[in-house]
Amino acid sequence: MGKPVIQLDQVTIRFAGDSGDGMQLTGDRFTMDTASLGNDLSTLPNYPAEIRAPQGTLLGVSSFQLHFADHHVMTPGDAPDVLVAMNPAALKANIKELPRGATIIVDKDEFTTRNLEKVGYVTNPLEDGSLDSYKVHAVGLTSLTVAALSQLTLSRKEAERSKNMFALGLLTWMYHRPTEATENFLTAKFSKKPEILAANLLAYKTGWNYGETTEDFAVSYEIAKATMPAGKYRNISGNTAMAYGLIAASQRSGLKLFLGSYPITPASDILHELSKHKKFGVITFQAEDEIAAVGSALGASYGGALGVTTTSGPGIALKSEMIGLGVMLELPLVIIDVQRGGPSTGLPTKTEQSDLLQVMFGRNGESPVAVLAPSHASDCFDMAIEAVRIATTYRVPVIVLSDGYIANGSEPWKIPEVDSLPDLHVEFAKSQENFQPYLRDPKTLARPWAIPGTKGIEHRIGGLEKADKTGAISYDPNNHDFMVRTRAAKVKGIEVPDLVVDDPSGDAEVLVLGWGSTFGPISAAIEQLRGNGEVVAQTHLRHLNPFPKNLGEVLKKYPKVIVPEMNLGQLAMLLRSEFLKDVIGFNQVRGLPFTTAEMMEAVMKVLHV
Repeated sequence: MGKPVIQLDQVTIRFAGDSGDGMQLTGDRFTMDTASLGNDLSTLPNYPAEIRAPQGTLLGVSSFQLHFADHHVMTPGDAPDVLVAMNPAALKANIKELPRGATIIVDKDEFTTRNLEKVGYVTNPLEDGSLDSYKVHAVGLTSLTVAALSQLTLSRKEAERSKNMFALGLLTWMYHRPTEATENFLTAKFSKKPEILAANLLAYKTGWNYGETTEDFAVSYEIAKATMPAGKYRNISGNTAMAYGLIAASQRSGLKLFLGSYPITPASDILHELSKHKKFGVITFQAEDEIAAVGSALGASYGGALGVTTTSGPGIALKSEMIGLGVMLELPLVIIDVQRGGPSTGLPTKTEQSDLLQVMFGRNGESPVAVLAPSHASDCFDMAIEAVRIATTYRVPVIVLSDGYIANGSEPWKIPEVDSLPDLHVEFAKSQENFQPYLRDPKTLARPWAIPGTKGIEHRIGGLEKADKTGAISYDPNNHDFMVRTRAAKVKGIEVPDLVVDDPSGDAEVLVLGWGSTFGPISAAIEQLRGNGEVVAQTHLRHLNPFPKNLGEVLKKYPKVIVPEMNLGQLAMLLRSEFLKDVIGFNQVRGLPFTTAEMMEAVMKVLHV
């Protein structure tokens, strides 16, 4: 008889180990297999900031958390129900976040005296009773993997590298995930290294068989597929969705996509992804620095292409003068800022929302730009398209504020029909006499997009102020005042959708207003609060400059407005200054997204003051 199978509605699993243990690959593969079963899911990869921290130390711990369920999932989970810890450092770094009764699977072979001392364990936690309130499975992941691969001509060190596949096989059995996709993935990945391929496949299958045969795991679990709208789905991360959105916008506009980028965590994956798609006419240029990257993108826009640059907060600081040039030249330019903790180098692999004021005001002179913010991973696709719409329609730089949580996290994405995407076709200035490069469209205030080499539309460019209509260099005070006000009016006049408020009762007195990646924790908290009988409204800003035209009315309607942010209150500052509304900030800068429990507690304090 087979082992009992327990039905669950959801589970959160965290894989944790040394940065060389392959936890990101392990988590990613488990996620892909979970997505193929139709579960809804959300992930949170967590990388060490050091390129290569000393092995077995707390600074080197890498983790990957996955929350999947038979219903709609909005966050990667507050705390793991299951922790897979590959060494003492992984256990110590994560144990404080585990609820009592959680399952812990550890590689007992790594709990040597030396490894315990590295992380400050005086006694072995597997033996001293400190883990008695958890369900602990001490498995010899290393020794079992080495034994399974003994038939291969690999050194012990080489064999040990496959222990993550043993762990993956065990969890695949434990939660009834399919095996074919991972086997196919490994076959493709290591097709030119047959010995490594054999080792990984054998370790993976051995881990699965271990779960099936050992008495240590008495039960397995099933989570039914989630009910989702009909369509074709794939799992997608925020950075990949951003890249696909840019490609789609390029195709729908008929413009060649040019990415000028300098690698920077956590934005580099957009460059990596776009470099794979030359068949769509995508050109990627890895520049020598941030200034050259944005300069090349602006030059591409001047030449009639869709100019894009990607970066993080430190790169935005370096790009500021060139973005200001884009404002003055009035050319379309898309800047993707995947925010991370700061200041300076800060927390390169951790998330934050602290660049809002920088992108709003961090340039010399009056130089407004449009600012957007996706709310979750797959929303990056839509916001990339929206950024291109605004940039090409109004001839302005547009900054998209993603962040590390959105960029690296993944979720199911319903692939849209191409015909459902907006038509972004662009009309360039045609050959004519007496061409006036700053003669504006009366509706959008956009100037013509003139391609160099087109007969009769030659004009000057550069960073000196332009004369209205003619584009000649002008030092006239009144002209400068007029041009500054016109550029500001153009951005302020960008058409964006009205803000939609989720207020089922219609009489809530508390509104939770978020932006960016706070969407998931806010939504999960509101859902639970309403289930507990609380009356609370929710809305989310995706357009930050200009604000939706009805934002003032929305703020006025609710006596109390809570604004959660992973900063010290930047959006709150903007709302107070523009609408004179004393909003209530809920702020953390810990390098981690809010948890649902934290959000619920913050809202409850306001609800019951």
